[in-house]
Amino acid sequence: MDHISEADFPEVGRAAHAVIQEAKDAGVFLFGGGLDYEDNDVEYAAVAIDGTITDGPYPETKELIGGVTIVEVPTREEALKWAAKIAVACRCAQDVRKFMFDPDLIE
Repeated sequence: MDHISEADFPEVGRAAHAVIQEAKDAGVFLFGGGLDYEDNDVEYAAVAIDGTITDGPYPETKELIGGVTIVEVPTREEALKWAAKIAVACRCAQDVRKFMFDPDLIE
């Protein structure tokens, strides 16, 4: 979102909230939220299988993820439609992935 000014953030926030409300009203919204990067105080860490801890990514890298929205839809095409709506509202590209269902995790 480095292509918008700080003055645009309230408008982007309203648009993002509106599209999420649309997803809730459609019954497809499961979870969502932004990641906290307040004042560039990023406390992200990656932990390898050997326990090695690596700091990063940092806000100035292309690896930064700003948030996540999870929708439950019947097809990939439907997921792409919602991603497009979110991309327009948030003014940034969206990464679309499919969750693997694990019935053993359901109580």
